[in-house]
Amino acid sequence: MTIGKKFKAAVAKVDRAKRYKLDDALKLLKETATKKFDETVDAAINLGVDPKHADQVVRGAVVLPHGMGKSVKVAVFAKGDKAREAQEAGADIVGAEDLAEKIQGGFMDFDKVIAAPDMMGVVGRLGKVLGPRGLMPNPKVGTVTMDVVKAIKEQKAGKVEFRVEKAGIVHVPFGKASFDPQKLKDNFSVIMELIFKAKPQTAKGVYVKNVTVSCTMGPGIKIDLSELASQHE
Repeated sequence: MTIGKKFKAAVAKVDRAKRYKLDDALKLLKETATKKFDETVDAAINLGVDPKHADQVVRGAVVLPHGMGKSVKVAVFAKGDKAREAQEAGADIVGAEDLAEKIQGGFMDFDKVIAAPDMMGVVGRLGKVLGPRGLMPNPKVGTVTMDVVKAIKEQKAGKVEFRVEKAGIVHVPFGKASFDPQKLKDNFSVIMELIFKAKPQTAKGVYVKNVTVSCTMGPGIKIDLSELASQHE
């Protein structure tokens, strides 16, 4: 497979050895978006933690100030009054055992899943389907909750979840290539603030080792860490 001319040109714009100031990186990022579709913008944050230890697992969720630039389809597991509340709050799909059966049968037309606590016995049986896709509801990120209305509104507004992977890296999206740089900066800053706040007490040495931003199909652009650390210390 040959690398396209546009991608080669995008790669050529990025100095791989340089760490860019955030404003410069985000402007450059927009220049490296070469695809016809509106590419998602991601951050890869390399942390000095060992996720094998439960007390060093960094995870969280945050509503981005400017959302993710796309409509989010929300499925809710609820019964009775909670099901009615979910429908009135704008959930796209609401159900209980019937919804679980649909999902086991291959139905996956949703982006997020929320569950009332009393439905987790039903939802738990879907672990093998929802887990690998990162869709399993979890109380730690607010997707298992009695307040289904708040959870739905947050997901619709552009809530993103993150969890450190085995290699100590957090991958999190923070917008679209079509966003202006200030909106990208606002979204990115909210994520980084949460990452710094989530530093485990048992983490030793340098906490944030490396931060790279990129578009879906674009080259990685390294961020100047001294600027980030001074903003969030």
